Amino acid sequence: MKILVTSGGTSEAIDSVRSITNHSSGRLGKVITETLLEAGHQVCLITTSQAVKPSAHQGLTIIEIKNTAGLLQTMKDTIMDYQVLIHSMAVSDYTPVYMAGFDEVQASQDLTKFLDRKNQETKISSKDDVQVLFLKKNPKIISLVKEWNPKIHLIGFKLLVDVSREYLIQIARESLEKNQADLIVANDLNQINGEQHKAYLVEKTSFQTATSKQEIADLLLDRILKLNA
Repeated sequence: MKILVTSGGTSEAIDSVRSITNHSSGRLGKVITETLLEAGHQVCLITTSQAVKPSAHQGLTIIEIKNTAGLLQTMKDTIMDYQVLIHSMAVSDYTPVYMAGFDEVQASQDLTKFLDRKNQETKISSKDDVQVLFLKKNPKIISLVKEWNPKIHLIGFKLLVDVSREYLIQIARESLEKNQADLIVANDLNQINGEQHKAYLVEKTSFQTATSKQEIADLLLDRILKLNA
């Protein structure tokens, strides 16, 4: 089976030397990809230069992207070639559009005008004591997947922090319905520590519990095997 996996975390540039990113290492995506390859599947891994990656493998293709815009275009261009998408990448919700001095912002009567500006400097000056960074919401890529490929088996991920199991599963089911996903892997950051990684594989009326990255990968592989059964 041909499977598309996204892993790591996007980085959104403020200027040529600064960016907003997240702490996703890509380790879970690496384990998932390696498990799929060992089972004989063809995998295309979309990831970033900073993320950890599997070793070269005959069935593996790696595409590196930097930001959400690059991820969107790459997925749009490739997704029709795949039967399953495992979308584990931590995608930035916002991207910087303009950084302004506090005095300029305070004097403005219309803050929305800053959203139409672009930073002109290669490296924004650090002379001001306070800077205001304007962010614009990125498109929610998982919500576009079934538009691009209605037949793909979509496995998404949801990460929250310090919530109850019941709430985490509730939010996962909302994401399941909203994005027409087939499965959501729900995680709480407080329950991720090295190889210890508690997660819930959530469907409409049931869920499974995993306690490590390898167990998550094994359960996903088991699900994929059942698609051909």
